[in-house]
Order: sequence, then structure tokens, then C-alpha cells
Amino acid sequence: MIALAQEQLRLDANALDYGLLALYFVFVLGIGFLAKRSVSTSLDFFLSGRSLPAWVTGLAFIAANLGAIEIIGMSANGARYGMATMHYFWVGAVPAMLFLGLVMMPFYYGSKVRSVPEFMNRRFGKAAHLVNGISFAVAQILIAGINLFLLATIVDALLGWPLWLSLVVAAAIVLSYITLGGLSAAIYNEVLQFFVIVAALLPLTLAGLNRVGGWSGLVDELSQTDLGAEQASTWPGNALTGFESDILSVFGIVFGLGFVLAFGYWTTNFVEVQRAMASKSMSAAMRTPIIGAFPKLLIPFIVVIPGMIAGVTASEMVALKAGENTNVTYNDAILLLMRDLLPNGLLGIALAGLLASFMAGMAANLSSFNTVFTYDIWQSYIVKDRPDSYYLNMGRWVTMGATVAAVGTAYIASGYSNLMDYLQQLFSFFNAPLFATFILGMYWKRMTPHAGWSGLVCGTAAAIVVFVLGETGVLGLSAQGASFVGAGAAFVVDIIVSVVVTMFTRPKPDSELVGLVHSLTPREQRRPSHSGEDAGWYRRPALLAAIVAVITIALNIIFA
Repeated sequence: MIALAQEQLRLDANALDYGLLALYFVFVLGIGFLAKRSVSTSLDFFLSGRSLPAWVTGLAFIAANLGAIEIIGMSANGARYGMATMHYFWVGAVPAMLFLGLVMMPFYYGSKVRSVPEFMNRRFGKAAHLVNGISFAVAQILIAGINLFLLATIVDALLGWPLWLSLVVAAAIVLSYITLGGLSAAIYNEVLQFFVIVAALLPLTLAGLNRVGGWSGLVDELSQTDLGAEQASTWPGNALTGFESDILSVFGIVFGLGFVLAFGYWTTNFVEVQRAMASKSMSAAMRTPIIGAFPKLLIPFIVVIPGMIAGVTASEMVALKAGENTNVTYNDAILLLMRDLLPNGLLGIALAGLLASFMAGMAANLSSFNTVFTYDIWQSYIVKDRPDSYYLNMGRWVTMGATVAAVGTAYIASGYSNLMDYLQQLFSFFNAPLFATFILGMYWKRMTPHAGWSGLVCGTAAAIVVFVLGETGVLGLSAQGASFVGAGAAFVVDIIVSVVVTMFTRPKPDSELVGLVHSLTPREQRRPSHSGEDAGWYRRPALLAAIVAVITIALNIIFA
């Protein structure tokens, strides 16, 4: 349990702070009630009727990822590892987001599938569909538990409630607007939450930098810690990976994080892809992750930097980094900084920002879970051929059940002092092998349905084996370093198994793979329209992606 639940570390919120929080919740629930008016079919509930503009889905795309793990986890990483944490954004996110927009979205959106597992069904058949559906559902419940646990810790820090009561109250808040308005309520709340999060964290970052004397002062403070000036640069990131060799560390970050984990998460994770699928055109769907990449480049400056500042200014965090026994964990970094720097009023805005981030993350998990469970598991294998209204109502009941399950998985999250360790383990299990199956199946038409599901299963098993070796000390790596290795193992094993199984099994005929395999899909089907509402140079996905790529390279050079 996070130590900030203790009385001496409780945030000193007053009536002004609580008033700002109450106002925020009025807006959140109001959006849920307004969105309910537009929900009349299951497509409205699960995919917003595919009617939203690119700027809305683009901001929702990034806000869905800007949850508890992003705020608490990345600030914890900043306090512990310093600037190397930037790799999760500039190496481990943006390149994969651009690939999703330019390469993957034409297939997802063009095929008119309702979910990523449904795409798997069309490419590989029922077995791969079921394996992917179940693994995705399990992953979302586990990740929703992380967001819910951290949301409950804020309630705990404010009111001192016991964890179980905080979990129930926090879950009820998110459940209310998702059940009312479905994906539309989640997306429009995510847009609101994005601006609230920025308004909360930007003043905290500026106040923190002012306290340490700006960037040069922060570098001076870091140079006095055990890791020294290494924490002020991004490369080679040895502390993050656990490798002593600079070459191995860079390879682990580029291949394990930047390729396997990042592409596995951003290109196949339905939590993110669902936002793009809700867009009103192919061009808007392609632009969704690219638009999201612009703020993704800058978010680490208001998430990672505060963690680094907490690591050198908060007395409890300084003691923790020095190896002393303290009553805090790295997850407490941003809360400690808020406690020490923000006056009342700004504290209320910051707390609203944290609550917004946690609710955005959990709402994204729930809205994607209810779609996959209802369409890909319940409708496909349990109760078939019912009226659309049946599946609409089932989606609401599934959302309630998932929320209850997330309360249980929140207790698993409570056992980790750095939640990024836990999250990267989950990604290595579920996302890395899925990406291998996707990318091979998209570019190799010979790959068979049997290879699709067997590669997934064996790749996941390989990641679990690496996890066990890391936990038992056989691999002398940090938890996140072991996750990078596990992701690489999952990817390689999945590819090898898929190739071997393909050699002994029968592929689908070419006629069934049009729109699913790159070489068999006409170029016209993979190109967005540049007419009507999609006209204008600033709406061209390739040009926007090129601008993002240049900025990403520049940031990696500047902070190397």
C-alpha cells in the first residue's frame, strides 16, 4: 500500500481544492449524460458510430494512454532513472504511433472490423481470434486495476479512507459515465481530461524547476546522487535496462523497447486503435495517432521532469534513493512534489489532473474491454444471433462486471513499488507476441491460421519463462530490463514457431486475404481521400508524420 495514506503525509487540501474537484466531476458526469442521447445501437456504444473528427480522436488517443501508469509510473521512473525514461516516449512510442497511422490503420479502418481480435479472425480464423480475445480481455482487467488502485490512493491521500472503500468509490465514478454514454462518453471525457492534466502538471513542473534553479540547477543536483550526471542524459540508459555494456543497453532499448514492446503496444492494442476506429473517414483514422504524437513528444517534460525534481528535493525520496528504509516508494514521487510545492487552489487543480489521468486510463481499459468481450467472445462463442439491442445492454452489464474485476486486480498492483515494472511485464506477455503475429501475417500471405494461434501461445510462454528467470535471479537484470528481454524473446519465438508451423499447414486462398495482407490489397484501398473535409496539406498523414519524425530525431540528439 502506498505510504502516502499515512496521516503525516496526507495532502493538505482545503475547501477550495474540494470545490474544484467537485466542479470537475460535474463536467465528467454531465458529458456521460449528454453522450447517452446519441447511443441507440451497439455500434454507437462501442465505436461512437464511426463519426468523430480527427482532432477529437487524436487527443482522446493520447489521453487514453495518459493514465495512472503514465503519470505515476513515468514520474516514478524519472525519480529512479532520470532522463533515460524519455525513451518510453521518443523511442518507445512515437515511431510506433507513426507506423500505426501510415501502415496499419488503412487495414484496420478499411476492413471495417469492430476490434483488433476481429481482424485476427478474418486473417487467421477462430482459434487465433479466441486466443487474442481472451488474452486482451485479461490484460485490460489487470491494467484497469493499476489505474483504479492509483485513483484510490488519491482518494486515500485526500480523505484517509481505507483502500477497499477508496477502490469502490473510484470505480463507481468511472463506471457511471462509461455505462451511460459508452465510447463517446469516454472519448469526450478524455479530451477534457487531456487539458485538465496539462493544466495540472505544467505549473508543478515550472514550480519544481524554479525551486532547483532551472535545468542547470537540476543537473547539478543530480550530479550529487549515486548515479551522477548519467541521470541528466538519455543514452545509453544502463540504469534503466540493467546492462553494464553501453552497446547492449542501447540495443535493448532500441530493439526490446523501441521495436518489440512499442510496436506491439501501439499497433495492436485495441485500447488505442479503438479511438482511431471511431473516426469518420480513412484519412481521419490515419491522422489520429499522428496528431496524438505531437503532444506525446512534449508530455515527458511535465511527467518525467517532476519525478526527477522530486528525486532530489523531497527528503523522503532522497533517502529512498540513498538506500535508506523509508515510508515511501518511487510511485509517491509526484504526490510528494505536489505536497511540497503547490498552494491551495493549484493543489486542487493538480489533484483534478491526477484524477483525470487515472479515470482516462481506466475508462479506456473498460471501453475496449466491453467491446472485445461483447463482440469477440460473447456474441461469437456464447450467445449468437440476438437483436442488436441485446448486445447493447450486454455491453453495459459487461462494463459493470469488468469494474468489479478491476477492484480485485487493483490489489495485485498494490504490491509493486514501481508500477512501470509491472506494466512492462504485462506488455511483454500480451503485446510483443501479438505484434509478431500481426506483422508477419500482414506481409507474408503464406502464413496459415494454425501458425497464427500457435505463434501467439508460444511467444507468450517465452515471455513468461523470461519473467520467471528474472524473478528468481537467474537473469541479473532490472525488472524493466528483464521485460525488454522477455519482449524480444516473445517476438523471436513467435516468428520462429509461426514460420515452422506454416511450412506444415495449409494457407488461406488469396481471395480471402484481400484487405488483410499488404501485397494482395489494391493500393487505392490503402490511400486516404484528400478531398472534401479531408482536403488541405495539413490533413495529409504522410506530411504530418514527417514533421513528427524530424522533431523526434532532434529531441533525441539534444538530450543525448
